[in-house]
Amino acid sequence: MTPKGPYKLCTVNTAPDRAKLLIGRVVEDVKDTYTIKHVENCERVEDVRSMCERNQPDVLFCASMWTKEESDEIQRIAREIVPGIRTMAIPQGLQVEKGPDAVVDFVKGKWPSLVAA
Repeated sequence: MTPKGPYKLCTVNTAPDRAKLLIGRVVEDVKDTYTIKHVENCERVEDVRSMCERNQPDVLFCASMWTKEESDEIQRIAREIVPGIRTMAIPQGLQVEKGPDAVVDFVKGKWPSLVAA
């Protein structure tokens, strides 16, 4: 079976190395089913617009350091630039409270329904 995709993924995370590492784990774990290309991370809400304009991503993730209000704003900007983009906010504090494995598991658990939408 050919993997679905490729899906262009952008992330908004103030720790870009961690974003790359965790998304890399997700990409590796689901590669038989989905092809995901992590094309860019930005570290500030102010940079979301230009990142989305440059990359026209299929999917955008907000990391767990953002508040609900910040995540909502990030996702609103992304949808304004890329109609039909699929967005997801990782629950605030998940990385700090439960660690990187919990983030990877959360993303892998949500991915199929996110991209099926």
